[in-house]
Amino acid sequence: MTDWVVSERQRERIRFRRRRTGQRAVIATLSTVVVLGAIAYAVASAPGWDRVQELYFNWADAKRAFPHIAEAFVLNIKLFLVTEVVVLALALLVAVVRVLPSPALAPVKLIAVVYADVFRGTPTLLVVLLIGFGLPALGLQGVPESLFWLGVIALTLSYGAYVSEVIRAGILSVHPSQWASARSLGMSYVTTLRRVVLPQALRRVAPPLLNDFVSLQKDTALLSVLGLVEALRRAQEFSSRDFIFTPMVVSAAFFIVATIPLARFTDWLSLRASRREGAGA
Repeated sequence: MTDWVVSERQRERIRFRRRRTGQRAVIATLSTVVVLGAIAYAVASAPGWDRVQELYFNWADAKRAFPHIAEAFVLNIKLFLVTEVVVLALALLVAVVRVLPSPALAPVKLIAVVYADVFRGTPTLLVVLLIGFGLPALGLQGVPESLFWLGVIALTLSYGAYVSEVIRAGILSVHPSQWASARSLGMSYVTTLRRVVLPQALRRVAPPLLNDFVSLQKDTALLSVLGLVEALRRAQEFSSRDFIFTPMVVSAAFFIVATIPLARFTDWLSLRASRREGAGA
């Protein structure tokens, strides 16, 4: 069997592509350096830069606040991890209820529709305030008194509505032939949904789901209004006491560092999905 040999023309194509990739990288790097340099110069030469630097970017204030904000940020991470799991469970339940064709589920489907519409239309901060202060005021048996769990409930109700619509859209995007094929093999509607449709639907909506969770990570800071001492609340304490804003910048840096890996992973998933669709076309 003869070995495959790359033709001279193909070698030339490969060399051209490498040269073009290198040229593009150089141009992108130079343009980025020029633009960032121009922005830095414009900011540093502004008349009020010294005052802004003292209030927002003071290195001594940042070092003093850093360990305290880092300790408080652990609570943000716990809130995010717990809420993420509960949101997925609630959203999956709501999405499945809305696509099931059983007439007996009409009242439950109506509740699911009203829930999704109401909580998607209500600002998350209002939901946090209503749940955090209104739910304990009802005096119902079994209502948690912990601010942590009240915050989890509020974020779950708000984000569960958004995520349920994302999952429902993924379910509806699966071609009807997938349903028909599974049903023709003797599978029940629920089995078809669980074994055939849901795996495809969740794979398709993974990037938008991750985008929602990036927003969820940031919105854990909203729970500071309930009195939870998380990163933003700790930064506010420093700012109120010393009349400085550098701790706020430190707090923002923690959220940025936490969300960037998830955002890049989302981009990678989107790129992989687009490549798969292109290969299958």
